[in-house]
Amino acid sequence: MRQHKLALCKEHYLEWIPEQTERFIEKYKMFTREEKILVAVSGGKDSLSLWDILIRLGYQADGLYLGLGIDGGIDYSHESQRLTEKFANERNLKLHVVDIEKEYGQSIPMLAESSHRGYGKPCAVCGLAKRHEMNRIARDLGYDVLATGHNLDDEAAVLFGNTLSWASEYLLRQGPVLPETSGLARKVKPLCRFYEREMTAYALLSGIEYIYEECPFAEGSQSIFYKETLNQLETTRPGAKLTFYLRFLEARKSGELFIEKNVQQGVLHACPKCGQPTSTPDFCSFCRMIERANVEME
Repeated sequence: MRQHKLALCKEHYLEWIPEQTERFIEKYKMFTREEKILVAVSGGKDSLSLWDILIRLGYQADGLYLGLGIDGGIDYSHESQRLTEKFANERNLKLHVVDIEKEYGQSIPMLAESSHRGYGKPCAVCGLAKRHEMNRIARDLGYDVLATGHNLDDEAAVLFGNTLSWASEYLLRQGPVLPETSGLARKVKPLCRFYEREMTAYALLSGIEYIYEECPFAEGSQSIFYKETLNQLETTRPGAKLTFYLRFLEARKSGELFIEKNVQQGVLHACPKCGQPTSTPDFCSFCRMIERANVEME
């Protein structure tokens, strides 16, 4: 690992990753062993590895799988669900499975096709649905924390994109921990300082079977372009991604981001339909999307 000036054998690597994860959990005050954690699992290497690590460390962690109804060259959703359930069954872990189509009558591709006014792209529809459902399940089932498997490559790419467009509101919300508010669970990213290749190595060395294929809708996305651009920088400057992300967190903590003075926090209201917080007095974005899609189906 050039960025850390460190080389480890298999045995010590499988000890190092959980040890570092524990350190990050404590450093950013993500959660305690007394709190109930809901891990959003997709069948990919990062989320399954995160669940594995938290269990190894002795945390109370259950899983949540969202069935999105996405096909592709393979039945993407079916295969990712199969691998997630296999992982949970082999370790005798509790897994909640929520099928979007069964719950709301339409899969993500169907919602993307029928939606419009800013929700037409599958990735935007998928992100909106996942955020809504993860928070709903965490709230309804009494979990204290929602944990996701975002790694450093994910975080650096998002930060890069938000910095290029100077998306102030999103920059202020980015970090290892998004504190809970009324009706919204605390969201944490314990893997945010691990490179993607580090998590790939952990999954392979741990014998975790995961889905290798990318989501078929991800091809050509901006996030992949940003990751490829940052990878080129990382090749010539090992540690560049980690430095970029950590310096941003330090600037936020010290109050050096002058954008904080120019961004006003909106007042949140409870959505009349689902009860989740929304910045508008009307229905939340998710409920509006479902309502429009249902009207178009009729």
